[in-house]
Amino acid sequence: DGRSASLTAPNGRAQQILLNAVLINASMTATQLHLVEVAANGSALGDPIEAGAIAATLLMPRKFTGALLAGSVKANVGHTESASGMVGLVKLRSALQKAQAASNAQLVLIAGHVAAAWRSAPSACALPSQLAMVPSRWANGTISSFGLGGTIASVVLCAARVQNGAPTFDRCGFRRRGFSWRRP
Repeated sequence: DGRSASLTAPNGRAQQILLNAVLINASMTATQLHLVEVAANGSALGDPIEAGAIAATLLMPRKFTGALLAGSVKANVGHTESASGMVGLVKLRSALQKAQAASNAQLVLIAGHVAAAWRSAPSACALPSQLAMVPSRWANGTISSFGLGGTIASVVLCAARVQNGAPTFDRCGFRRRGFSWRRP
């Protein structure tokens, strides 16, 4: 994550670099994503930073290609502390497997600071309040997760639909690399 304002404040620039790096490693672009599972812990400090990173890396390049379905497992099961990333990964895999994005069950109102971060993007980030169909034969999703100590992680999952409707998961290209949050 690199430097940030405090222990609980994520580094937005580092999140942008990580999301871009994950897409590069998966040989994908933001326009090929259908779902994003976000950390979104409900904080007035971290949520707008994460929303801004998602807007810059995942929404701005989409240029009116359709809404990116966003969800947070915390809206359904609460904050699972150190297991949040893994629970989010399971939720994302399930959504791709069923071609349905789960609802954000406890979402009543989108916080103003999150909406403001997404307002200037040419493509929308949809926060489904009911099950939403993933509108593609080939579904892809990413997860953005960060921990209290400043560690951030992201992964891209790719699912392909076969003729009989049963999903299979393709292997996306992957190379384990470290990325500096500082630009050279």
